[in-house]
Amino acid sequence: MILVTGGAGYIGSHAIKALRSGGFEPLIFDNFSTGHRDFAHDTRLVEGDLTNPDNLKRVFQDYRIDGVLHFAGRALVPESHRSPELYYATNVTGGINLLTAMKNAGVRHLIFSSTCATYGIPERVPIDEDTPQRPINPYGETKLAFERALKWFRDTYGIQYLALRYFNAAGADPDGDIGEDHDPETHLIPLVMDAAMGRRPEVNILGTDYPTPDGTCIRDYIHVSDLATAHVTGLQALLSGRLESQAINLGTGKGYSVREVVDTARQITKSSFRVTEAPRREGDPPSLVAAADRARTALGWKAEGSSLDRIISSAWDWHRRRFARR
Repeated sequence: MILVTGGAGYIGSHAIKALRSGGFEPLIFDNFSTGHRDFAHDTRLVEGDLTNPDNLKRVFQDYRIDGVLHFAGRALVPESHRSPELYYATNVTGGINLLTAMKNAGVRHLIFSSTCATYGIPERVPIDEDTPQRPINPYGETKLAFERALKWFRDTYGIQYLALRYFNAAGADPDGDIGEDHDPETHLIPLVMDAAMGRRPEVNILGTDYPTPDGTCIRDYIHVSDLATAHVTGLQALLSGRLESQAINLGTGKGYSVREVVDTARQITKSSFRVTEAPRREGDPPSLVAAADRARTALGWKAEGSSLDRIISSAWDWHRRRFARR
């Protein structure tokens, strides 16, 4: 059985589906602060919180856990600036609680949902795994702190891990069962989908004076289903002993600007939604694009379905299904 912390969330729920396809039995651990109960479908679940060590102790006592996919945590950059204590409590202290429970239960394999935000403003693009990690926001700092803790738990207790550093997760399950639904919503593509549906009056472009070709931020978008597949591939490699503990970027190696995303969304949705310009958001680097060579060579994985058209089309299909009912 594979414990999936945050398994009712956006990426976690897609990983649950991929685990089932890979022959694994998943168990969700979630406090439902941001996750959705309907995303759990018929998966066994335990309601609990990383910050409560007794919740974690109980789940490892009650179930035979073979490995952990760790998605649970706080992930909003602006919120992390307003309330850094919340990010340290969940992403660092909560993560240490999880590692301690694993150590005590003799569970030795973990896949961690890390982030390209650990690189901060990179000294070079595309970004490889040896790029210096210099976070510029508490979110990235707390993810990096947990990555560092993983190395010590490996050296001291033999817990093997993969820290998968995502670039921009986007899109939705092709079958339409699950997708991206946050409250508040801060991610560009679902905000654009909302505007295309008339659920919000406009899309704000946050910053038009970046040192990029069109002045807006550039990001490497990766389809959430590709991310989910990478987790299962990584888990299989870790459990078999084929792969040693390490960090691996998950991205496509191609970046798109905010304006390019907006233009593509207008074409796909056939909507002429309003676009406004606003000042930069604190903590946003100009360009984040992955060097994904290690994912191909070490993991045997690459993003097969992460074209921008496919990402936006799947998000549009999901949004219309999800929000037309409300």
